[in-house]
Amino acid sequence: MIGRKLLFIALLLGSALSPAAPASAQTGTLERIRNQGMIKLGYIDGAAPFSYTDPNGEPQGYSVDLCRAVADGIREQLKRKSLKTLWVKLTIQNRIDAVRRRQVDVECSTTTWTLGRQALVDFSLVTFVDGASILAKATTDVSRLADYKGRRIAVISGTTTEKVLREALGRRLINAEVVPIKTRDEGLALLTQGQVDGLASDRTTLIGVVARSAGGGVYKLLDEDFSIEPYALMLPRGDHDFRLGVNRVLARLYRTGEIRPIYDRWLGPLGPPSLLLSAGYFIQGLSE
Repeated sequence: MIGRKLLFIALLLGSALSPAAPASAQTGTLERIRNQGMIKLGYIDGAAPFSYTDPNGEPQGYSVDLCRAVADGIREQLKRKSLKTLWVKLTIQNRIDAVRRRQVDVECSTTTWTLGRQALVDFSLVTFVDGASILAKATTDVSRLADYKGRRIAVISGTTTEKVLREALGRRLINAEVVPIKTRDEGLALLTQGQVDGLASDRTTLIGVVARSAGGGVYKLLDEDFSIEPYALMLPRGDHDFRLGVNRVLARLYRTGEIRPIYDRWLGPLGPPSLLLSAGYFIQGLSE
């Protein structure tokens, strides 16, 4: 299984480096950033520890810190003394459209790289690898997906998690009801109130939503993941010069080990990087 996943990361890497646009699109985003002296970064609240808003209203998280590093790297590449950062709050529902309409230059949250989405937007190098799971009350007698037969599972509508959850249930002939929701917090509330039996999302973000909840409930995760979720920063499609500029920054973080303090700050309490993620950092630490 690990070997197959490592190959998957290598294939993603090759896709990230391949040309994706005609020469006419080469300087669009970088030229606008140079002229305006500003880079627009999108983030999503409620996706801790990757992307959320702190009590002061400032965006924080692992993906947010990666985007801060990207902004600094783009400033250096453009040889500017300063570069303003405009943070734009997005939702899971409008994030792709915001990138397509160039309302933001980079989207910094927990977006899974899929081929369907790549038809609409571009992606950076892989920034994290997670798996989709289901959160349940600790007292519930569930430990695997098959145990949800005849039960209700909440999942954010329009996400890759919803798609792969429905596919996994159908493939295994598990008759469970999928309950669409808008946010993880909404799903956790439904779970706490007993209106659903599980909340499906990426494993790490499920840990994050419980960690910052004030409900005091005790929960558990399934013993299995039903999908692999490679995260990447979303970028405007067709501007490979800008994508190269973003990837230069990420590759340097991976190559030099500067990624580790960022990981430790936000994900360290969950343990060291997995073998799969460590391999992803190593493979993508490209030289100049």
